[in-house]
Amino acid sequence: MSDSDRQDVRLDKWLWAARFFKTRALAKKAIEGGKVHYDGARVKTSKSVEMGALIRVPQGWDVFEVEVTGLSDQRRGAPEARKLYAETSESAQRREREAEARRLTNEVMQHPLKRPDKKQRRDIQRFQRHQGE
Repeated sequence: MSDSDRQDVRLDKWLWAARFFKTRALAKKAIEGGKVHYDGARVKTSKSVEMGALIRVPQGWDVFEVEVTGLSDQRRGAPEARKLYAETSESAQRREREAEARRLTNEVMQHPLKRPDKKQRRDIQRFQRHQGE
C-alpha cells in the first residue's frame, strides 16, 4: 500500500463519522475525559485510527466495544456508518444484560413506598369496613 492509498483518520473524526457522537467537539471532550479507550488505553484526539483496532465508547447508559472495520472522516447516513465498525459479541451480550437489569429495576421502582393520599386512605378504610362484615 503506497502512502497515497493510505488514509489517516483522527479518532475524534472517526467517532463522529461512525455516529457515536453528534459533534466532533463532543467526541473530543469524551476522548480527553478518558471515556474513550483505544486498544485498552487512553489516547489523544489526534490518534490515527487503524483497521482492526478495538475502541471502547460510552453511549448513555451503555458502553460499546467495537472493532474498526472501515475508515472515514466524512459523516454519512446511519447504514453507512454501521459499516465502519463491528460490535464485539461480549459487548452486545453485556449491553443486553444491563438493559434487562435496568428494566427490572425500573419496574420495581415504579411504585416507591409512600404514604397513601386522601383517596387511597378512603379506599383502604372502605375495604377494611367491608372485610369486617
